Amino acid sequence: MAKIKKIYICSNCGENSPKWAGKCTSCGEWDTFQEEIIAKNDTREQKKKVYRAPNSTKKAIGPIILPDIKAGNTQRIISQDEELNRVLGGGIVQGSIILVGGQPGIGKSTLLLQLAIHLPLRILYVSGEESEEQIKMRADRIDHPKSECYILTETGVDKILNHADKLEPDLIIIDSIQTLASPFIESAPGSISQVRECANEMQRYAKETGIPVFLIGHINKDGAIAGPKLLEHLVDVVLQFEGDRNYAYRILRTIKNRFGSTNELGIYQMQANGLKEVPNPSEILLSQYEEILSGSSIAATLEGLRPMLIETQALVSTAVYGTPQRSATGFDLRRLSMLLAVLEKRCGIHFGANDVFLNIVGGIKSDDPALDLAIVAALISSLEDIAIPSRMCFAGEVGLSGEIRAVNRVEKRVQEADRLGFEQIFISKYNTKGINFSQYDIQVNQIGKVDELFEALFQ
Repeated sequence: MAKIKKIYICSNCGENSPKWAGKCTSCGEWDTFQEEIIAKNDTREQKKKVYRAPNSTKKAIGPIILPDIKAGNTQRIISQDEELNRVLGGGIVQGSIILVGGQPGIGKSTLLLQLAIHLPLRILYVSGEESEEQIKMRADRIDHPKSECYILTETGVDKILNHADKLEPDLIIIDSIQTLASPFIESAPGSISQVRECANEMQRYAKETGIPVFLIGHINKDGAIAGPKLLEHLVDVVLQFEGDRNYAYRILRTIKNRFGSTNELGIYQMQANGLKEVPNPSEILLSQYEEILSGSSIAATLEGLRPMLIETQALVSTAVYGTPQRSATGFDLRRLSMLLAVLEKRCGIHFGANDVFLNIVGGIKSDDPALDLAIVAALISSLEDIAIPSRMCFAGEVGLSGEIRAVNRVEKRVQEADRLGFEQIFISKYNTKGINFSQYDIQVNQIGKVDELFEALFQ
């Protein structure tokens, strides 16, 4: 007979409490305790089951001195999706557990179904949300060869692992972790204790068998992955699938990666037959127009190790109402206010009586400081109604004293601008140490103050 126990768990840090409290004593967050009902079963033998892949060798038990550990033997599965390989650091690591989060309908299931049917391996695709017919309809829309992809509609984590033991797949995809339920926990699927227990079971299975596991995770209204914060600490890789439904482009961003660098970026285009990779995002993020208009500038930005040229658009107009409006899409609104204050204080350019609207073209969101210089140029261009030449781009951070600060990997930015046929690029004069720009055909303009940019462009 199972023993029923009621506890309260903090949704932010996972702290347990025998009674409800308004404030978590561990993390200090308010109103985060949720009631959970846990049943302690007597059948513990099932939980002690050891999973072992047929061809895997048992690791030595005990401590190993650091010099005796052999590095560089990490085995990866290379998929045909180059964008996914990029964000994962070169491929799918054997025995890793990867969490993919994103808004509903953004394309998480489509992305991993494409991965499953294009990999020439045995894949187990577990769906707790859709039927086999629904998955078949989505697969028919995607151009796919004959693949060894097995579909399982099941939510019990113990049954899923039993099927995996019999099938012996090379990769497992779970859609989604919030729909799974463990027989050792009596609470409803999607609760904090269920998500934690199911994730622990999947992690143990992945580490013992060496089979990589993909977990699709829902997000809450705040944009964070639903469930305990422990879920993100538990997995090896956290990928965030972003995008706007009004745009065709989707961004796969690395939030955490134990096997590679973070802040890597993969870009896809949503089409009728699935997600298409975008190998050259700079060309699609630049507007195609015949007439050159004011308020538009090109920024040479960097996402991880990937250089991109994106267009920034600014509109400065006289405020009709008493309070001027400030709006920014794809850029931090507080940083926009800071740049406006710098222009007023250091250059004497007044925006106090004007509405200011800023947009990053293509639905891209970026926090790269190198965007500052392009945004400043676009703001002044719109205010003065003077167009910036289309073959000119910018890369530099603007400080509070009006100085143009150096940015990282400026040589990659210059190289990308030169490759796309740009004629001029403005960078910080403090960013040129040890770099030979004469090897490029592009003209590199070095400036140190915002007023120097104003004089070079508009006077």
